[in-house]
Amino acid sequence: MTGRRRGTSAGLDRGQIAVAAVALVDRHGLDRFGVRRLADDLGVDPMSIYHHIKGKAALLDAICEAVIAEVELGDDQTTQDWEQAARRTAHSYRQMAYRHPRVFPLLVTRPQSSPVALAVLERLVAAMRRAGLPDQVTADAPVTLFGFLNGYLTAVLSGGPDGPSQMPALDSSAYPTLAAVAHFQADFGSAAEFERLLDTVLCGIRHQAARRSSETP
Repeated sequence: MTGRRRGTSAGLDRGQIAVAAVALVDRHGLDRFGVRRLADDLGVDPMSIYHHIKGKAALLDAICEAVIAEVELGDDQTTQDWEQAARRTAHSYRQMAYRHPRVFPLLVTRPQSSPVALAVLERLVAAMRRAGLPDQVTADAPVTLFGFLNGYLTAVLSGGPDGPSQMPALDSSAYPTLAAVAHFQADFGSAAEFERLLDTVLCGIRHQAARRSSETP
């Protein structure tokens, strides 16, 4: 193809490809993402991409790694208690999701076992073990925390890049109890709501840790 660079002479590396792929999904969404479109953006032949990343599945994984790398781990991991570590991770993860709402579904639907993803979990688990939390609670905590984060952020970001979806109006005659408390959800998707729900999750982990510690002979 005239004007396109090929092979190793294209001057690409995996990181550059991943960054360009994230930008492409940010603009057009996953439905319109493809290797040929990415190659057009980079000005290379598609085979130049496959030289570094073997197949579309691997490319999607590289996209996930690129956005997870944006989640801050903190500067001094030894001084943070486990709740500080969990809270900072959660807020940084939320900020990343808001920056990349069209990429975020990949994080929910694909296994996240890359080194960058494991580094995020390692920081949280290490902080919990330093705090002396029971190992079962420590093992359950990442599933609990990221189960909440992925489910909540998926719901909030379902409106796409235009912003959080709004809670639907309820028929008070059919759902009187839900309608009675609906005004408490008026801040759906807000930072205040996120902090409130995160507090509930962390309180649950803290309660489980205290309960299991009290059961240990």
